[in-house]
Amino acid sequence: MCGIVGIVSVGNTAVCQEIYDALTILQHRGQDAAGIVTCENGRFFQRKDNGMVKDVFRTRHMRDLHGKMGIGHVRYPTAGSSSSAEAQPFYVNSPYGIAMGHNGNLTNAEQLSQEIYRQDLRHLNTNSDSEVLLNVFAHELMQQKKLFIDHEDVFNAIRNVHKRAKGGYAAVGLISNIGVFAFRDPFALRPVVVGKRETDAGTDYVVASESVALDGLGFDLMRDLAPGEAVVITEDGQIFFQQCAENPQYSPCIFEFVYFARPDSMIDDISVYKSRLRMGEKLAEKILREWPDHDIDVVMPIPDTSRTSALELAAKLGKPYREGFIKNRYIGRTFIMPGQQLRKKSVRHKLNPIDLEFEGKNVLLVDDSIVRGTTSGQIVEMAREAGAKKVYFASAAPAVRFPYVYGIDMPSASELVANNRTTEEIAEFIGADKLIYQDLDDLIEAVGVGNEQIKLFDTSCFSGKYVTGDITPEYLASIDSARNDSAQAATRATGQEPVGIYNGT
Repeated sequence: MCGIVGIVSVGNTAVCQEIYDALTILQHRGQDAAGIVTCENGRFFQRKDNGMVKDVFRTRHMRDLHGKMGIGHVRYPTAGSSSSAEAQPFYVNSPYGIAMGHNGNLTNAEQLSQEIYRQDLRHLNTNSDSEVLLNVFAHELMQQKKLFIDHEDVFNAIRNVHKRAKGGYAAVGLISNIGVFAFRDPFALRPVVVGKRETDAGTDYVVASESVALDGLGFDLMRDLAPGEAVVITEDGQIFFQQCAENPQYSPCIFEFVYFARPDSMIDDISVYKSRLRMGEKLAEKILREWPDHDIDVVMPIPDTSRTSALELAAKLGKPYREGFIKNRYIGRTFIMPGQQLRKKSVRHKLNPIDLEFEGKNVLLVDDSIVRGTTSGQIVEMAREAGAKKVYFASAAPAVRFPYVYGIDMPSASELVANNRTTEEIAEFIGADKLIYQDLDDLIEAVGVGNEQIKLFDTSCFSGKYVTGDITPEYLASIDSARNDSAQAATRATGQEPVGIYNGT
């Protein structure tokens, strides 16, 4: 999972500071690496490296990022390398000079990499599927065979990218002397929003992963890109939209609303905050329906993502809501951390219980989801150590039983705690006295009521149904071998990258 942003300013102000600010706002989407590319008078200026936004960019770097148009990227790696060489945006000098940042995963990246070498006669310098996407686009743009191109040529290239690339992807790019462009996969799995800001010099435009980035910069949200749609913003401030996919189908990733997106974002005209409130309401209704004689004394969230759902759940149950855990905000998301021991250690560093809130009480802990179960088990243990009489656990999402292949770093299927386990067995595994999962139909309703035009969501990590229709057992086996802890440990120990193309976003 990554965050992308692109800005075109028609005034005299360099965009590097606003791209920096937008990446800081989108930091929750990627804490492994960050990068910015700007353009002035046909020349690109770039800074990227591993680390948080505030650590990658110093004053001396910002001074060197000239230009009134540019793009930025923050990254989580999913499988394979976390080398600084994989930091984005990527760049190719032919044709015209193109930079691109990508959020998602190409499920046919291996096939495309071979086509790039053997048919397109282009070179890949990393194992990242983001570089694959850039080179596919560059090749298709070159096929326009024009010395000077316009927005229609860019749309034609994107149209051919959609024909070749499979999976979930949202990309933002920069073409020298042309402008900024962005496009979204034909299923709209990964989010892209477009905004504008009126100035004395004219209209500035921005594209980003989430609307919250627009809010922080003073842009007004225009709309989301539709599935398969692309936008081109020229350096003189003209904006063009065009549908570039043959059979687009709205089926955005529902896990964005469960976990990844900020609650103050709007994605596909759906409030993330409101959807999480409804998740809590649905979960409370299930508890009242299936466990009417419950003995819950207090409801507590596992900070931060589940706080909204827990608050509504407590209100619906008529039980006190309490903050039982205090979070250290300088520890990363634990289900993404490599290695079981590191994850276990980091939970203790990340959360600290307030003992007085637990002593002698039957506590219902609420989390957004349960993935490996490592974090959940540690938290249940901490609640008991703090004096809880009974510890119940509720998940605002259904059981995660299948790997996610469209750009979120879920572990291999064998390391998912719900894989081949019943709810009772999972409760025993994490040490809870009782475990309650959200029903999938309730989750879909909780999110979908925000935009009734969306009839289908990607729920593959819960249901095993992959909307792109190209996910085979062989593909799942290949990502399993790249993502499991043993493979990751071997990579860290030897410094050798896995063979093949992996998702670096």
